[in-house]
Amino acid sequence: MESASGTAIRVPEVRLSSSTAAGSRPMPVIGLGTAADALDVVAMRSAALEAIKLGYRHFDTASKYGSEEPLGEVLAESLRLGLIGSRAELFVTSKLWTSDAHADRVVPALRKSLSNLQLDYLDLYLIHWPISCKPGSYMYPGDESDLMPMDFEAVWAAMEECQRLGLTKSIGVSNFSCKKLGNILSFAKIPPTVNQVEMNPLWQQKKLREFCKANNVIITAFSPLGARGTNWGTNEVMENESLKEIAKARGKSIAQVCLRWLYEQGVTFVVKSFNKERLKENLGIFDWELTEGDHEKIERIPQKKMMLKEEFVSAKGPFKSVEELWDGEL
Repeated sequence: MESASGTAIRVPEVRLSSSTAAGSRPMPVIGLGTAADALDVVAMRSAALEAIKLGYRHFDTASKYGSEEPLGEVLAESLRLGLIGSRAELFVTSKLWTSDAHADRVVPALRKSLSNLQLDYLDLYLIHWPISCKPGSYMYPGDESDLMPMDFEAVWAAMEECQRLGLTKSIGVSNFSCKKLGNILSFAKIPPTVNQVEMNPLWQQKKLREFCKANNVIITAFSPLGARGTNWGTNEVMENESLKEIAKARGKSIAQVCLRWLYEQGVTFVVKSFNKERLKENLGIFDWELTEGDHEKIERIPQKKMMLKEEFVSAKGPFKSVEELWDGEL
């Protein structure tokens, strides 16, 4: 991306730790998210291409999103056009869906994602949710009777095999609580490098941030602006009065305040926007800082989780309460 003065803005990176040298990989702190209730493929392609022109190199997708194929087409086109110098410039994340979260289905699922993306390897492969569903169950929300506890050791061993095979540079998890992440860490030969979770100023995840930092796990925040316009999202982040006051005082947008706050917490983040001006605006967070007073004001914001998990729970299924499924960490 270029600033108003024409000076290129370099997106900072974090380095993912791994027990294998091949798994070590720098990850740009900001990525383009591609999850949408009803994916507009044309708009997504256009946004991804524009993002590349602006300087985005980190792209987040998942087998469940339906965005792997169009994203792969854009990445291939960008390489052909010379917008990207080489595959090595990119950082691409995808995720294992719950119905493939079985030991014998992990490697085939990743190979399918790679085929969709027209890539030889991923930079990061995540377990999408800490639950499994019966194979072949791809609806979301799914039939509660299809839910089953995950065999964490077997599934994680298959994730490690994906990395050993060179199909992905790093592996991690998504939507994992401290307890479930700790379980993985207790037996992992290759520890997870990333935990992608909901995080924004209205859901600050302080306990999880501290746990991940202590265990050298990078957090990637999804819904960093509240996921306004989605069935799980809210307007409350972008309409928060404290954030409005900070934005006005700093001469920035509320979105920039939210993203800058995440950056100053040492968190990476994926932002879904198909709007050119907002894509550009979201990159304008690296040349200024929040004040100590700003941080104190944000810390006082009442906390409220946006993406609730009740859709996974039913008396027909193996989990009888939200607390049982999510370890009481909501």
